[in-house]
Amino acid sequence: MTVIVRDVRPEVPEDSEGFARVRRAALPFMLATGRQVAYEWAHAHPDARSRPLVAEVGGEIVGVANASLVHESPEPGIGDVTLYVHPGQRGRGAGTLLLRAAEEYLAGAGATTLYSWVLDEPAHRAFAERHGYAASRSAYFLRLDLTTAELPPLQAPPAGVELRTAADFAADPRPLFELDALASADEPGDVVTELTDYAHWLDSIWNQPLLDRELTTVAVVDGRPAAFSAARTDGLGRYSSGMTGTAPDFRGRGLAKLAKNQSLHRARAAGCTEAFTGNDTGNEPMLAINTWFGYEICAKETRYVRPLG
Repeated sequence: MTVIVRDVRPEVPEDSEGFARVRRAALPFMLATGRQVAYEWAHAHPDARSRPLVAEVGGEIVGVANASLVHESPEPGIGDVTLYVHPGQRGRGAGTLLLRAAEEYLAGAGATTLYSWVLDEPAHRAFAERHGYAASRSAYFLRLDLTTAELPPLQAPPAGVELRTAADFAADPRPLFELDALASADEPGDVVTELTDYAHWLDSIWNQPLLDRELTTVAVVDGRPAAFSAARTDGLGRYSSGMTGTAPDFRGRGLAKLAKNQSLHRARAAGCTEAFTGNDTGNEPMLAINTWFGYEICAKETRYVRPLG
């Protein structure tokens, strides 16, 4: 049957559920729900020029893509292509058609360089390289079985340190935004981004349906948020670390590890059975922390880049 590529219909629940279903099948290490996908479409930053696409066969969604500009980067012309095809539907040309549509759209939107994450498997790498993409940095997906893991015992925080939840900041989350901006400023990456838009942070991070404020843990030092471990849950027993970080002037004190351990213990008590996280392959400090918790590498992905011209 013919593969048809079209724009998503945000108002149609079957599109958001189908989009999430393909993402979960193609990349089971990341959380995806129909509610989350629909929320992302509705709250995409206008400067990102985001365009979600689906590939259909006989009315069934078999592939999905999102094309957008990296609006947080001070360097203009950076585009991002996120592309997934259901494992049982590969080899029918859906990926090629989705990629072609995304590239043409981003070229028209002013992109001069495109980035895309690709699973580090021979078929996926070959697909990217056939279409002119070259490999750059890489990252790991890690998994922890919360039903069997022996988590490190909970420890009382040191003097002057208090462990709180993100829910405690519901009335005024700006201190968490400021901490997030500081902690992520030197996060490994091949595109420089700046977290400066508080309103967009509220939309894309704070109010995101997957964010679990009760499990997100914040280490507060003398009244100031100093480190945090953001938690995401999908209601299906799966937990994911959205970001774990520390403000530069509080590093080296074990605060991020303290916050993450508290979050993992609470996640297990709340009924979560699997925990996922991701780390740049060169981020040895965080890899060491996650190994200490018992996480194991379950997959690897590579960042691919292609100049447009």
